[in-house]
Amino acid sequence: MGLPLIDPAPVGPSPARREVLARRVRLLVAATITYNVVEAVVAITAGTLASSTALVGFGLDSVIEVSSAAAVAWQFAGRDPESRERVALRIIAVSFFALAAYVTVESVRALLGGAEAEHSSVGLVLAALSLAIMPGLSYAQRRAGRELGSRSAVADSKQTLLCTYLSAVLLVGLGLNSLFGWSWADPVAALVIAAVAVKEGREAWRGDACCTPGLGPAGPATSSRTTDCAGGC
Repeated sequence: MGLPLIDPAPVGPSPARREVLARRVRLLVAATITYNVVEAVVAITAGTLASSTALVGFGLDSVIEVSSAAAVAWQFAGRDPESRERVALRIIAVSFFALAAYVTVESVRALLGGAEAEHSSVGLVLAALSLAIMPGLSYAQRRAGRELGSRSAVADSKQTLLCTYLSAVLLVGLGLNSLFGWSWADPVAALVIAAVAVKEGREAWRGDACCTPGLGPAGPATSSRTTDCAGGC
């Protein structure tokens, strides 16, 4: 007599929960886009007035973040978000690489004797606000993306988290420049951020499924959890 069949436990959230998570991701992405559009306008304007390469670069980073968030918004606007995931990941990866390239070029130019930036109160306030707001947005999107099993949502949350690092760099750079005239501090720290951006871009390009339960390394939900996540997620 055969043993009774036992249905395997479902992997990942239920369809109803997936819909809730997808709607949450869309709302978080919309908030990220809105904030970054305002941030870009303010930073580029203030940076131009103060001749601050760091502020202008921060504003352009916001433009890149908008493209990354827009890629996720486009993915989740479709009836089958999983089918659009690879394209969204490619867009996010390219945005990371573009950010790293720009930050590297501008940092080297600043270190080799670019124009000295003036004090910018607007830049200091903007950097402080971003440092306070961005970690919460990043955490909420990363948490929803992991539960949903969306690599692109997690990758975009990393882009938002990178903005937090850049906000800290900008705040320290502008502060040291205003207090002590240390114009080299910001570009040196920004080079470290560029290296981090390259790393995150490579992971997004490969479609790294790290910390996204229910996803295998090359596709949507599989029958078991992926076991090849790298440490330190």
